[in-house]
Amino acid sequence: MKVENLKIIVFDLDYTLWPFWVDTHVTPPFQKKNNGVVDSYGSKVKYYPEVPEVLRNLKEEGYEIGVASRTSELHGAEQLLNLFDWNKYITYKEIYPGCKVTHFNKIKKQSNCNFDEMLFFDDETRNIHDLTKLGVVSILVRNGVTKHIIENGIQQFVEQRKL
Repeated sequence: MKVENLKIIVFDLDYTLWPFWVDTHVTPPFQKKNNGVVDSYGSKVKYYPEVPEVLRNLKEEGYEIGVASRTSELHGAEQLLNLFDWNKYITYKEIYPGCKVTHFNKIKKQSNCNFDEMLFFDDETRNIHDLTKLGVVSILVRNGVTKHIIENGIQQFVEQRKL
């Protein structure tokens, strides 16, 4: 069920949607091979198991989805989003080094949504603090995104938005 005041759900990439740092733990270029994705050494590149279902469900419920990543491996991150077939769910992409505040200011400008209409999932405490200060409900992810984490995050959004 869609929450009325929640417009955009934004995800970090590394250790939030997939269990590695794209700029250090895997080696681009990536390619599809044997029903999966491998890096340039042939090592299988995996995402957290529930992520595709989470993205599909959120999109079907009418939420816009964004990704905000500080990685310096822009092309590799973009390539993985494409190879995992997740671009069909993502409306906003801010992938480049720097503070997440910059990423969110750009999403805010592109979407014409306010920070208080956004929900953010990330594995780094510093990003959670930065975005919470802006008024974005921000959820710390410890072991990757799951359906349960999303449900709890949406519930936290609802609770924090009650006046």
